[in-house]
Amino acid sequence: MNSLTRVLFALMIVAAAPAFAQQPAPVSAEEQAILDEEARLEAEEATAEASATANDPTAPNPAPAFPELRPVLDEFGGEAGLTALMETFMVGLVADPRTKPFFANADQERVKRQLTEQFCVILGGDCTYSGRDMRSAHVGQNIDRGHFNALVEILQVAMDQHGVPFRAQNKLLAKLAPMHREVVTE
Repeated sequence: MNSLTRVLFALMIVAAAPAFAQQPAPVSAEEQAILDEEARLEAEEATAEASATANDPTAPNPAPAFPELRPVLDEFGGEAGLTALMETFMVGLVADPRTKPFFANADQERVKRQLTEQFCVILGGDCTYSGRDMRSAHVGQNIDRGHFNALVEILQVAMDQHGVPFRAQNKLLAKLAPMHREVVTE
């Protein structure tokens, strides 16, 4: 082949390459079923993620700030004290058979972080709550009054273990108690 023929042949191959690349390889019925199932699962995950971040606009604020409680936050040890408290609290929630079903398979790190944020905001701290409202966060979990009371008991034990004064505990619990209306679904 002379050099002109070689150049023309090379140009024809380069020109034809995109046409070959655009043609999809044949897919078997089994492979197509797998691809369809993967697409369905991705769509389902996207829907779940969207609903996981949705808030009920009619639900009460889950983290109203009470700046006058800033001294109470200090009695909890500030944000660092709340973070340590949540570690103990989560251990108790997972250990107790009344609350374990709600927390054993949850994203415990996220729950601890959001509870820390929520308590910090309520107690007048300079935190930002990144969680959902209580109604949206607990919908479909079939929480009854007994479950809610168990959670409060476990929180009180954790606060005692961290040396939080009884008066400070009561000030926080007084702000959290009305949330039972949004959390209890049974």
